[in-house]
Amino acid sequence: MGQTMALADDIQSGGKALVYDKGETIFRQGETDPHLYFVQKGFLKAYYLTASGKEYVKTFVPENDFIGSSNVYRYPQTGCTFTLVCLEPSRLLRLKYTDLINIVQQTPESALALINMLIDVIAKKERREFEFLCLSAEERYQQILKNTPELLKRATQNDIARYLGITPVALSRIRSRMTGNPSSALMT
Repeated sequence: MGQTMALADDIQSGGKALVYDKGETIFRQGETDPHLYFVQKGFLKAYYLTASGKEYVKTFVPENDFIGSSNVYRYPQTGCTFTLVCLEPSRLLRLKYTDLINIVQQTPESALALINMLIDVIAKKERREFEFLCLSAEERYQQILKNTPELLKRATQNDIARYLGITPVALSRIRSRMTGNPSSALMT
């Protein structure tokens, strides 16, 4: 956590503090936003939108976490691959990827923090990929209950269903089976 905070401190000194309301979009899929964001306060949702308008939740981003579209840094002409929106009033620090590279070239502690942050991102992506390929929707929901129960309080049931890759009705059925309460199947 110390290295992460050192990186957050560097971002604070070189970045820009921004405040967003609940429901406000930070960037949209297809736009160019060459920034990394550090969530000081709030809760964000990153999601993909298909050409037919179907939404898939990529991830949720709580306090003390980072997010940005690395695709834009590597391939600026293609734009962001996802949309980032605030689910709660949020305070973020924003830093250009190019400024981040300058910081980590000058500060070994921040460079190590960035490496650790990237390893965490890779591990999360690997775990999410495993869950989608090897676990049932009910087992994926159980993983949320076990590993991130606060998500159930901060995200809507519709967003949780989209994160699990199922419909809200399917999520209600899973919840009903798990609680043994048929009336919970009607709650979404």
